Amino acid sequence: MKALLLVSELEDYTISFASGVAQHLDVVLAVPRRRYAHLASSLDPAVDLHLLDWPRHRSLSNPWFLYQLTRLIRRERPNLIHLLSNSTLWLNLAVPFWRPIPLVTTVHDVAIHPGDSDTRTLPGWAPELMVKQSGHLVVHGEGLKRLILDRYSKSPGCVHVLSHPSILRYAELARQQKMAPREADGTVRVLLFGRIFAYKGLEHLVRAEAMLKDVLPNLRITVAGRGDNPLIFKPLMGDANRYDIRNRFIEDAEVAQLFLDTDIVVLPYTEASQSGVLNLAAAFGKPVIVTDVGELRGTVQPNGLGIVVPPGDAEELAAAIRTLADNGALRNIFGDNALEWARGPNSPERVGAQAAAVYREVVGSC
Repeated sequence: MKALLLVSELEDYTISFASGVAQHLDVVLAVPRRRYAHLASSLDPAVDLHLLDWPRHRSLSNPWFLYQLTRLIRRERPNLIHLLSNSTLWLNLAVPFWRPIPLVTTVHDVAIHPGDSDTRTLPGWAPELMVKQSGHLVVHGEGLKRLILDRYSKSPGCVHVLSHPSILRYAELARQQKMAPREADGTVRVLLFGRIFAYKGLEHLVRAEAMLKDVLPNLRITVAGRGDNPLIFKPLMGDANRYDIRNRFIEDAEVAQLFLDTDIVVLPYTEASQSGVLNLAAAFGKPVIVTDVGELRGTVQPNGLGIVVPPGDAEELAAAIRTLADNGALRNIFGDNALEWARGPNSPERVGAQAAAVYREVVGSC
């Protein structure tokens, strides 16, 4: 069986997912050259990588691109096409020309996150239309499946649950470059990583830090990633000198060093579906504190990855940070569980095997 995977962004997810699936069947991956050329070595050699001159949404060259893409699909003759995100515009116009090849689409987020200015640049009808045109959908948890079934007229048998696989490439980079964590000095380091938009809950982390000003003098917080300016919350900070703010794109080696150095990864989200950051933290064996939104509780609690707190509750978040800061043994237990989960049940190979089973089910039903 051959699956052709298409996606225009989501590099970390795509690398893990495509590499995992390629352990079980033939995979053709078609992606933008500008985003993936420098990452080609991160993919499993079994992946047949096609770097395309994929235009941006507003480019007038999109019709020509769709023609070239359709020619590639007809030449490769896949048994199935899997669109790894429904955040598309022009691909909607090409779908009718791909029939009768079965089309599967992954829906990472059923609704746009509050403050997510990246996704809002796309017209709202575009991802909706792709969902409606796809015979089968993939989501990352049972709760998301229920949301999809409530929102769209899909049969339950056409909506499949596949976990977001662990993101291993940064931990592998750290090993390849023989990177080491900074020496222990009594400081407890907390990391908030990723796109810093409203739903990430930075305000609640800042309020939690202020509550811990006197009881955890050795606390340090790193906020790393592009997006909203974290300094808008400076008046709420207990001690601004305890913050390391990197409000920009973070290069791969710096990402690896950040996760090596941190003691706790926090995801104080006010809204979410799932989280790539959680799957990155697990690969480094780091304990997490997450809020009870989306699939986060359903991932963290059963696998013993960390502590779950209510969303928007700075006091509970502060208590969880103090619990882990004061208990190195508990951090180690959660961290060991995370590493075991990342390399075992949630490894790209294991998730890839589940995806291959879904593909065979989809093709067999057509």
